[in-house]
Amino acid sequence: MRASTSTLALSLAAALGMASAAVAPVAAAQAVPEMPAAARANPANWPQASSPDAMSDAATEAFVTELMSRMTVEEKVGQTIQADIGSITPQDLLTYPLGSILAGGNSGPGGEERGDPMGWVHLAREFRAAVAARPGAQVPLIFGIDAVHGHNNVVGATIFPHNIGLGAARNPELIRRIAEVTALEVAATGADWTFGPTLAVPRDDRWGRTYEGYSEDPEIQRLYAGPITLGLQGELPAEGAIAPGRIAGSAKHYLADGGTEGGRDQGDYVGDEQGLIDIHLGGYVQSIDAGVLSVMASFSSWNGVKHSGNPTLLRDVLHGPLGFDGFVVSDWNAHGQLPGCTNESCALAFNAGIDMFMAPDSWRPLYENTLAQVRSGEISMARLDEAVRRILRAKVKAGVFRTERPYEGRMDLLGAPEHRALARQAVRESLVLLKNDGVLPIRSSARVLVAGAAADDIGQASGGWTLSWQGTGNTNADFPNGQSIWAGVAEAVAAGGGEAVLSPDGTFETRPDVAIVVFGEQPYAEFLGDLRTVDFVPEEPLETLRRLQAAGIPTVSVFLSGRPMWTNPEINASNAFVAAWLPGTEGAGVADVLVGAAGGAPRHDFRGTLSFSWPKDASGAPLNRGDPGYDPLFAYGYGLSYAAPGAVGTLSEDSGVTSAAGGADAYLVGGRIPSPWSLILADEGGQQRLGEDVSRGVSPRNGVAVAPVDDRAQESARQFTFRSPATVSIWGPAVDLRREVNGDMALGFRYRIDAAPAGRLTLGYGQGRVDVTADLTADEAGVWREYRVRLSCFAAEPSQAVETPFSLAVDGPVTVSLSEVRLYPGAGPRDCPGS
Repeated sequence: MRASTSTLALSLAAALGMASAAVAPVAAAQAVPEMPAAARANPANWPQASSPDAMSDAATEAFVTELMSRMTVEEKVGQTIQADIGSITPQDLLTYPLGSILAGGNSGPGGEERGDPMGWVHLAREFRAAVAARPGAQVPLIFGIDAVHGHNNVVGATIFPHNIGLGAARNPELIRRIAEVTALEVAATGADWTFGPTLAVPRDDRWGRTYEGYSEDPEIQRLYAGPITLGLQGELPAEGAIAPGRIAGSAKHYLADGGTEGGRDQGDYVGDEQGLIDIHLGGYVQSIDAGVLSVMASFSSWNGVKHSGNPTLLRDVLHGPLGFDGFVVSDWNAHGQLPGCTNESCALAFNAGIDMFMAPDSWRPLYENTLAQVRSGEISMARLDEAVRRILRAKVKAGVFRTERPYEGRMDLLGAPEHRALARQAVRESLVLLKNDGVLPIRSSARVLVAGAAADDIGQASGGWTLSWQGTGNTNADFPNGQSIWAGVAEAVAAGGGEAVLSPDGTFETRPDVAIVVFGEQPYAEFLGDLRTVDFVPEEPLETLRRLQAAGIPTVSVFLSGRPMWTNPEINASNAFVAAWLPGTEGAGVADVLVGAAGGAPRHDFRGTLSFSWPKDASGAPLNRGDPGYDPLFAYGYGLSYAAPGAVGTLSEDSGVTSAAGGADAYLVGGRIPSPWSLILADEGGQQRLGEDVSRGVSPRNGVAVAPVDDRAQESARQFTFRSPATVSIWGPAVDLRREVNGDMALGFRYRIDAAPAGRLTLGYGQGRVDVTADLTADEAGVWREYRVRLSCFAAEPSQAVETPFSLAVDGPVTVSLSEVRLYPGAGPRDCPGS
């Protein structure tokens, strides 16, 4: 039975007579293969750290010992399994005694990502009630969520700048206060635990998670890790739990997630152990010293060995010289990537040092298999008990055993005025001024044109991991407590007696005194955010800037991005250029610095300086302070201000790359096939390969022809006329898409049936095939629709190498138009076609 705070204190005191010493790590786990020398850590080389004594105080250990004495092996195994709320119900807990639930990036109460915030509270209470109704030990759940830039999953919450901007601020006290606010807003919605702080040290800006890191240099991670941990959790008390309104943290992703070769997410860090220590250990020492209750293991590898299966890092180092007494949680089904493992079974990861499996949709078979492995001895009872003790210890400290939750249900805390004021301060301090020829600050008495589609788009300013995993599909209505950059500028200009006009395309009727153009990257997260170059490709912002420049109108560029990018043409076309990163919901923070008083005096100066080096070319090759041949456009630490101005000359507009290379996730975009992919038209006579500009073509025996058609833009789609059995496919060099399958991503496209099919339509991905005839022909012809199929529908075991990520085969005449063929975040229909 769950105890109140006072009952817990009595229970802890009563248990002091029982064994209370913390259990030492199991010396030799079973079923862990010998590590290759290149991926074997030597604990003697690593620095010293230590969880505070308060994490494993005698009273807590005694309480845990007594509780474990009453737990069955089924209940113990349950503590090691975490399920996603999209794949488990409270009723399931009556049968399966799981220890944790999480809300993944695309999961929300009742399947609603943007629902009523009170829905989160109701969901948490329903799950807790289910645990209380279960017979046996009734160990409370710990509810985890990715609150990585504020409580970013919940409508109305305060959304802070992403870490890349906070790194530019170089203000550890600000970071601590942001963590405090985040913890309070998470606690208000019923969760106990955030998967943060993120302590990655991104070394390749092509990585799609660069914005989750504070800096390319670990000095800032070391500066911030302690304050953010203390902001989330507070100091661990000598006995009992952290204070109400605090939540457990999880330092992630251990280790070198930001150091993978080529910036590939979930990739391989190729390097020596000293590089792990000097660069990628970053702030882990400081976070452990501050008492972080959990550590999340990275998807990535070290010299070919996945961290989730490397006991020398997870056990020998983390519990040895680093002195970590909390528990280790894996990332989303990461255990399934280990050799000999699947998402449903992996003793290897557990024996290597994973204490809790993040098994969002695989939890049920994983629970059954892990239980069987304990019973068979493949996982020893000593190892199981060690993991459970670490989890229960953290649960005691996190406060999940107490019933009082004084902040839960306090919706007034979401986006509270004082929280928004802090976020606005964070925006101000994160801005980095790269160029200013005197146009800034703008007089608030001026006539100001605000241009760019991003100017009035809070979702784009907030980036990925905002309400949804990839941060896509958001509108300003989803941020009831937020303010766009346009709204912030309009407010500031009005206060000084000036006039502000919003014109997304930059056109105007009355000539403005100055123009602010807001543009940048569209939201993304891992997978979809990985790039081959750092060339900023969209042409519309540059066209707008050059048009304004030609008209003699001073221009200020506000660039929204999750990484430094090659923007030399845009900088040349701007009188001032501001790297605003991903500032979040407080657009007024941008206006605070750009717009001065009516007479032109600044209201706030720029404080941010680059925590990532800005590139001279678009190649995206690693560019980090201290590297041999270091030659950036703007160096680490650069940043102009009103007090310390500087001149920027005309920059070279040679990008250093021949063309904008595509990624592994986009196949037909804007009517073009991006590199490295090609379009193949095949019939019984052979095949015809077409390049990037697939305007027109025909297969060898005229079985299928392609021609341009309009979708959302002129000639942005391609129409395929099948006259006989034929196949259209997109082909290229083999790519490993197992991580995308694991991420529950979907193959999708827009389509229009122009002439009804006389036969079957078969959609392919790799070697997998699904019959989509019924789906694609169920509705009226001649209308554009969207269609997605989960990658997991194409094969039970995804192939490591995929050369054909899309194919459409028909066995009779049909005309179909296609556009926007790519991988999409979030699952398609839960049922696969034809099931």
